[in-house]
Amino acid sequence: MTLKNRAIGVLLLLAISLSCWSIIASHPLHKNVFQNDPKTADAIMEDVIATVYNKLGEPSFKLTTPKMVHYPENDSTDITTPRVTLFRQSPQPWHIDADYAKTKNGITEILFWQNVNIHHAADTENPNTSLLTDALTIFPDQQIVKTDQPVVFTQPETTIHAVGMLADLNDNTIKLLSQTQGEYAPTS
Repeated sequence: MTLKNRAIGVLLLLAISLSCWSIIASHPLHKNVFQNDPKTADAIMEDVIATVYNKLGEPSFKLTTPKMVHYPENDSTDITTPRVTLFRQSPQPWHIDADYAKTKNGITEILFWQNVNIHHAADTENPNTSLLTDALTIFPDQQIVKTDQPVVFTQPETTIHAVGMLADLNDNTIKLLSQTQGEYAPTS
């Protein structure tokens, strides 16, 4: 190779290098940066079966759902078709089913809505009990349930319609708050 050819090659390499540098400098690299937007989902879980245990190692709360979506804002979770079991001091747990639910602050408060059904099977101290409503809030740690919506309370031979309810599932007290109308139909 002659000196002339080498000089042309070096100049050509220099021109290519300057062109590449110019292109790179004029178009900054796009980086995928994780946004800490509290309103954006940060976790999605499917086919969930989660059990929370108390200090004695006994189950206190169980959640089954096909899908959960967690958001950092208020440590909240949207839950599709939840089934919650609240274990308590009696032999039979309470079951809560609904079309939708949302937790707040972890699982300290859970809002259920659309086709909410609360059920407790009969045991040695309590009859079979069902409550139907459109919206309900539970506080799993305290086992308190409340709503300001219409409620249908059913036990064998008894149906009561009311608006609003406050229940303590540990001691089986259910207070129907207003507009209470009952029907007693004994089976002979």
